Amino acid sequence: MRSDIFRRIERSTAVRAVRGGLVSIIPVLIIGAFALILQTLPIPQYQSFITNFAGGFILTLGKIINSATFGTLSIYMTFSISRSYMKIKADPDTVATGAEIASLLSFFILAGVYLDDFGTNNVGPKSMFLAILTGLGASSLYLRLFKFLYRKRRVLFSSGANREFNRMLSTLAPVALVALIFALLNLTVMRIFGVDCFHTLLINLFNKLFSFGAVGFFKGFFFVLLSSVLWMFGIHGSDTLEGVMQTYFAPGLAANQAAVAAGSAPTNVLTKEFFDCFVLMGGCGSAICLLIALLLFSRSRARRGLAVTAAFPMIFNINELMIFGLPVIFNPIMLVPFLAVPLMCYSVSYLAISVGLVPMITSSVEWTTPIILGGFRATGSAAGAALQIVNVLLGVLIYMPFVRILDKHTDEEAARNFSSFMDFFKKNEAALAAQKITDLTDINGEFAKGLAAEIMHDIDRQKLTLAYQPQYHYDGRCIGVEALLRWNHPVHGYLYPPLVIKLAQDGGFLPALEAAVVGQVLEDYPKIIARFGEGIKVSFNVTGITVISEKFLQQLRSLNAKGAFKDKNLCVEVTEQTALRFDEKTRAAFDEIRGMGLLLAIDDFSMGQTSLDYLKDNMFDIIKLDGSLVKGLQTHANCREIISSIVHLSSTLHLTVLAEYVETEQDRETLHEIGCNNYQGYLYSPAVFLEE
Repeated sequence: MRSDIFRRIERSTAVRAVRGGLVSIIPVLIIGAFALILQTLPIPQYQSFITNFAGGFILTLGKIINSATFGTLSIYMTFSISRSYMKIKADPDTVATGAEIASLLSFFILAGVYLDDFGTNNVGPKSMFLAILTGLGASSLYLRLFKFLYRKRRVLFSSGANREFNRMLSTLAPVALVALIFALLNLTVMRIFGVDCFHTLLINLFNKLFSFGAVGFFKGFFFVLLSSVLWMFGIHGSDTLEGVMQTYFAPGLAANQAAVAAGSAPTNVLTKEFFDCFVLMGGCGSAICLLIALLLFSRSRARRGLAVTAAFPMIFNINELMIFGLPVIFNPIMLVPFLAVPLMCYSVSYLAISVGLVPMITSSVEWTTPIILGGFRATGSAAGAALQIVNVLLGVLIYMPFVRILDKHTDEEAARNFSSFMDFFKKNEAALAAQKITDLTDINGEFAKGLAAEIMHDIDRQKLTLAYQPQYHYDGRCIGVEALLRWNHPVHGYLYPPLVIKLAQDGGFLPALEAAVVGQVLEDYPKIIARFGEGIKVSFNVTGITVISEKFLQQLRSLNAKGAFKDKNLCVEVTEQTALRFDEKTRAAFDEIRGMGLLLAIDDFSMGQTSLDYLKDNMFDIIKLDGSLVKGLQTHANCREIISSIVHLSSTLHLTVLAEYVETEQDRETLHEIGCNNYQGYLYSPAVFLEE
């Protein structure tokens, strides 16, 4: 039941759109994080250097980049969430760009763009809630209005203009209506609540929540809780509650310093530095604890990779990359630890300082100061650093089981998605030949893109493997082996080979994949010869697209120049006949390949006109029969006649014929009677790894 709830939440359009939008702005977050570190690195000598060097050039550079990234973060979020939403709701009749424009217009209206003091304070992290509201709300409204107007044919059209201009012109009415609706909403809020914009109302509401009661344990506890809850919904809790911090907690440091100066003991436990040093370690959610838990306990390569990438900025308490990338936002599994760890850190720290185990905070500390150093500087005591270490250890222990639950949930969800995806692919394999799976906007498209990225990752790290299926003559001699690609996914096991090829083709890295196959065959060749003896032919598959490409030919030239093909019996087996066009370029490419001493085989040969065309110029050395002909040998009389004709024709042209899918002795004997004496199939062996 719980997993069903999680699955429904994660698959909801709103959550997928927000997560997709947040992932899209990760480059902005990374650049902004490093720009912020460039400005605030808490080393006095460094700060003196960047302030004085070239008139503060480095400091100014960091401020410019920070203002253009974190300073306008909500604008990026609005655009990317809207774009993500429209990709999920893909409709060929809807001009998606209009939704992004409508969302940005709505955001600026609610943020108060018309105010004299409008600036980065209105469009930075404090306005993340507005970004989500307008990114989702305005896009949804735009989509409905556009479909209504399009259905009613109330769409502007300019005679004589090009199609793209007319498409964009058709967005005018729905964009204008969305902007009008959000402007009316903003105006209504202004009139009812007496504020200058919707954004101000939100700030005032949050501040009002803390106007009751004295500053003490419970007010601080509620501050931490609310800040974390806001983050779970994609709202920058620390910045949203900055007014609360400055009003109720920041003055505590000045009061403590004044007490020390007067010779009295400081009495204020809660200061801004208290939260920065002992609660927000690694940023919101005490995320340094999550980082360590991922590195130590997560089985997910992707999550550990994210943790490594996010580690450097998180040392300086900048954790947006982790929060958006994991993601923590809208993640029901992470809700409990993300709320519990900061509250635990707050409570332990408050108790330790209250009873005197750790001194009161009397020194100002920059919020980007790393742990241990921050605790020591704030309290002037090693006890402050020790308290931070204790909090981190406790936090890691709390996060640990949830990291494992997240891994398990992800594995289960991945297994379900994989099963569904494979059913989809196999049922639609023929239809998908002319379409990129990675361009699909549904869950299948997302899954395909993820698999494609993993395949490319393993190609770069040479983690692809080859299985070899032996080929036999009728007299029992092993005459060759065919190298067949096998990719072992860390979760799903060995993938359906045609899917791997399709994903590589759609992802644009098929040449790299096939180049990796060639390299692995050359590496395995001595072991194959040692097993079967000299004269064994080793075949490897190359698609018709790749075999005539200049990049592939250049790779072969380079290998040939190094003597890689010398004294080797290698065969290039060309697949995907529909991609072959026998023009001068193809003939020249095949002549060059054969000139290197390589054999050429054509796969899945039948009696169609296209197949017969391949024989006119005698470009191939070996013909591999179409598997459907061999499979139908015992049930369709015509298959026997077709194979007989191919064998006779090949004999006349001095070509070798090899039959695949030979699974029974009856198949072999029938083929022998026809005149085909070379076989490959389960009768002899499936494809096995070299060590087998």
